[in-house]
Amino acid sequence: MKHQEIESPAELQHMIKCFWYTCVDFVETMRIFEILPDGNTEIIFLFGDACSIATPNGLQLLSSPFIMGLLNQPAILHAQSRVEVIGIRCFPWTVFDLLGLKPGLEVIRPIKHPIVGLQPILQHLIEAGKITEALNELKQYQWGANTNIGADNGMLVKAGNYMRKANGTLPVSKVAAAAHATVRTLERNFKQSAGYTVKDVSGVMRFEQVRNRLFFYPNAKLAALAQELGYADQAHLSKEFKRYTGTTPAAFAKKVKTHKKIITSDFVAFVQAQS
Repeated sequence: MKHQEIESPAELQHMIKCFWYTCVDFVETMRIFEILPDGNTEIIFLFGDACSIATPNGLQLLSSPFIMGLLNQPAILHAQSRVEVIGIRCFPWTVFDLLGLKPGLEVIRPIKHPIVGLQPILQHLIEAGKITEALNELKQYQWGANTNIGADNGMLVKAGNYMRKANGTLPVSKVAAAAHATVRTLERNFKQSAGYTVKDVSGVMRFEQVRNRLFFYPNAKLAALAQELGYADQAHLSKEFKRYTGTTPAAFAKKVKTHKKIITSDFVAFVQAQS
């Protein structure tokens, strides 16, 4: 597995966290990825072999590029042999403004935007092994005309910054106060930009901290984590954890110990062979 990322330039950091590349080669014919929820939204370019996502109606073939929205449960991806991905990691309250799209709650959303024209350019660079050049191409692509998008909405920028610094542990009232807005005004503007409420996004952010801790330290004490991250108690943490993963923290920690894992910055996934 290969991974590389570059930071977002200063003028875009209110919208974009980073640009990243990941490549995974497989031995078996088919593999399954389980992508766990986090507090980010991704613009994804796919290369390599075909990749599909599991839906209630069966497997849906992914077309590139697409938006992977804010997850509230694991996304199950199926891929063959090799998967190469270039992504733009955005904040949920900025990604739709960045592309000039109306917000939505879709897990996977095809993109209708001039950025689609980057696919063959990036493909050529990837095939030539020029990963850094591909990331820089994406970084530089027309962002000069987009650097002011969202910057004038200081309220959302401030709110998002406080939410990130607090890892989603602040109640909506404190986020609003930090952004110098009323709760009603903040929630209205936030939902207009993200499609989700402050509470929705904060909940995923806080879960992400528990998820990461158990990934690296599967023997961590849940009671201590609950206290540290502002849950009412261990039972509250366990309930929220099961909401986002469908399993208990204890079962998750056991899975971490027994399955192959991919950990690349904010990208966290389990990989296992098709049975």
